[in-house]
Amino acid sequence: MKENETIVEMITRFTDIVNGLEALGKTYKEFEKVMKILRSLPSKWHTKVTAIQEAKDLIKLPMEELIGSLMTYEINLTKKLQEGEDKKKKNIALKATTKD
Repeated sequence: MKENETIVEMITRFTDIVNGLEALGKTYKEFEKVMKILRSLPSKWHTKVTAIQEAKDLIKLPMEELIGSLMTYEINLTKKLQEGEDKKKKNIALKATTKD
């Protein structure tokens, strides 16, 4: 996954690559695609990757379910970052002094 790339953009790029490889005769099982996507995620996603690996049966996990889970996590991550930026903006203190 590229820096500042969304899950949707990454999945689109991944699908294009897989489709191109299938046209050349190389096919992947669903499990292999799931594992490739999980391995391609950046380090800030490692907690989510670990949670998915422990909670789900990766052999039976459909791509659609994985993508939905990753998109939900991305939305929550973006929301938390936005809230953090909003808090930084609100924490401005001004002090007025007068000279006599």
